Amino acid sequence: MKVERLISIIYKLLNHEVLSASTLANEFQVSQRTIYRDIDAICSAGIPVIAYQGQNGGYGIIDGYKMDKSLLGSHDVDSLITVLTSLSSVFEDENVQGTIERLQTVGTKQQVPSLLVDLENKRSEPEALNFLRTGIKCKQVVRFDYFNRKSERTTRDVEPIQIQYKYRNWYIHGYCRTRQMYREFRLSRMVNLILLQEFFQPHNNVLNPNEHENGNLIQTDTMNVVIKVEPEALSMVLDQFQQAEKEFHFDGSMTMNLPVYKPLQAQWLWSILLSFGSGAEVLEPFELRDILKEQLIKTLKRYEEV
Repeated sequence: MKVERLISIIYKLLNHEVLSASTLANEFQVSQRTIYRDIDAICSAGIPVIAYQGQNGGYGIIDGYKMDKSLLGSHDVDSLITVLTSLSSVFEDENVQGTIERLQTVGTKQQVPSLLVDLENKRSEPEALNFLRTGIKCKQVVRFDYFNRKSERTTRDVEPIQIQYKYRNWYIHGYCRTRQMYREFRLSRMVNLILLQEFFQPHNNVLNPNEHENGNLIQTDTMNVVIKVEPEALSMVLDQFQQAEKEFHFDGSMTMNLPVYKPLQAQWLWSILLSFGSGAEVLEPFELRDILKEQLIKTLKRYEEV
């Protein structure tokens, strides 16, 4: 603990001009006398700490000793700090916060960051993410109730491998003991998550079904979805499918080509397409048009007057 405190004090002194003994004592929950001994130990290690007298006095490290910011590329470091700050807010990780402190010693300290990343998702509980991260770190089995795309509820015991953030949602990838294969679970569909007092060893002999032997994602069963978008719906569609192939027309409309894995089974895609209302029309595949038409008929029946 003392070594970790000494290292943290060094980085704080590198990141600030002057810090008082009382400030450091409050930060590390120790007495000022302990801070005095820590400063002596740091000086004995060859790090030039200077004591500043007066009302605003304290301790600092001479400027000539601080790391040259050009060694690591301060602008790249600023971007790393931004991303790590977002991760820290999501996971409430003290270790990440310590890394941020160290990186700030070589950052540009710009008042307005040129990059802002917000990974927080109000539909996901931070506590669930922390449980899953603990399960990954400790190789500990997690149990939760899961709602699949058909809204069927099952209880799963999973050996978590990796947390992923994609498509604006958090996912957990791991070995599902119920299905006896690697699966991917969307965090927003998980309830009653708990950590079991049971530990696991990675399944080295089990092929991850999401990967080829060379590590690339399997792209079979992918079909092109062609969508015609009216001018009034361009912003909504671009928000959802910004990276799709696009062709703009003279009348202000747009045709979009979107490769989708098994679109005839992708309920997430149906809901997005239906949310565009009359502003977008699926041209291909024809089977998807029939599916959307059926969904609209079912919705209309719910609102028929009795």
